[in-house]
Order: sequence, then structure tokens, then C-alpha cells
Amino acid sequence: MPSTTLHFDAILFDMDGTLVDSTDGVVGAWELFKEKYPQLDVTQVLSSSHGVRTVENLRRFCGIEDPEEQEREARRFEEAIVTNSTRNGRRGIVALPGVREIMEELADVGKGPNPRWAICTSATGTYATAALQKAGILQPDAFVVSEDVQKGKPEPDPYLLGAEKCGVNPKKCLVVEDAPAGVKSGRAAGSKTLAVLTSHTREQLKAAQPDFVVKDLSSVTMKRTDTGIEVTINTD
Repeated sequence: MPSTTLHFDAILFDMDGTLVDSTDGVVGAWELFKEKYPQLDVTQVLSSSHGVRTVENLRRFCGIEDPEEQEREARRFEEAIVTNSTRNGRRGIVALPGVREIMEELADVGKGPNPRWAICTSATGTYATAALQKAGILQPDAFVVSEDVQKGKPEPDPYLLGAEKCGVNPKKCLVVEDAPAGVKSGRAAGSKTLAVLTSHTREQLKAAQPDFVVKDLSSVTMKRTDTGIEVTINTD
């Protein structure tokens, strides 16, 4: 298994599908929303909505155009993810493979005036905070949520802001993503991109042209250094 070791000033993580698995809750939330929006094709939505802000998915799939209504329904949707994640024997919102080991290594450099890693998610702040708590993952000081940007992924804004919150050049960052929209966002920000095969096929992710592809974060190790994070990537 070939490996590559690189050094970055900071790591910019996506959340859903990269650090946490909330699939059960997301499926349940869309099924709930189909009761109000019967035109929804849940299978189609699930195949193309991941990594995109909830307000944008609601506009696209539910036809909600009013910004205030989008925000209200986005909050209801993301609350439904949390409440549905453990319903009917579902396993809940959990950390994905390899995440706990990385978080333990990076815990001390996620806080302070110059954090070495950020979470840049398309989720709302309320849901993202709840999801991280349920999965037992530290919320870093550099935390970018849906409300923080006017343009979400695949635009570069979330990752540009994440790099800014870490006080580093985005070109010296690694973006870790599971969705094509997120990979495109990281590339547009000028960062190196690492894609994990946790929610999309290799072909779907390859089309977004990430720099590296691994099955999940169990194939990656990260170590703190005096000037940033050393990352070793074990590719297939």
C-alpha cells in the first residue's frame, strides 16, 4: 500500500460523511419531509443532496423560495436528523472509522488563537453542534457552519473562511471531504483535497478531481508538529 507524507499549516474537515455518519437520521428526515412535500423522490434526493446546504436542498427539491421559510424548514429538517437517528433501532450519529484517533492527536491544537484544524460544514450551527456532541467529537474554535457564508459548497467560501479562522493561507491547507461538492469547494479555495469513500463512489469523487482518495480516515494518520500537521495518507 503506497503512502504519502505531507505537511500542512492546517486541516479543514467537512463534518457529515467525513467525521460523522448521520445517514440513518438523514434518511428519516427526508422521509418525514415527504409527508409535507409529496413530490419528493427520496432516492433521488439522497443521491445528489449530500454536501450541499440544507436551505439550498430545500429550495431545489421542495420548491421553497422564501428565505425565511427556508431557514425555518432547514432548522426543522436538521432537528429531524437528530431525533430520527436513533428511532426504530437506528444506531444514531456516530464517529466514522479513524476519526477518534485523529481527534485525540489534534485535540490540543483545535483551541486557542491559532487553531491547526477547522470544521467547515454545510449544516446549521445548531445541528452541527448537536451532531458533534452525539458522536463525541470536539468542536474546534475554527468552526464554519451554513449561516457563516452566503455561498456554500461547491463555492470556495466555507474553506476560505476556515483557513482564515486558523490564520493560515488556504493553499497550505488540506481539505478532507466525502462529497464531490465539497472537493470542488476545497479545490476552488486552492487547497489540497483528500476524499473519503464513505458516501459516494470512487467514480463520483474522481470526477471532482481530489488529490487523494482513501476508503476512510482509518487510512490516514495525522501528527502535530511545531509548525502544523504532518499527514500520512495510505492509498489503495
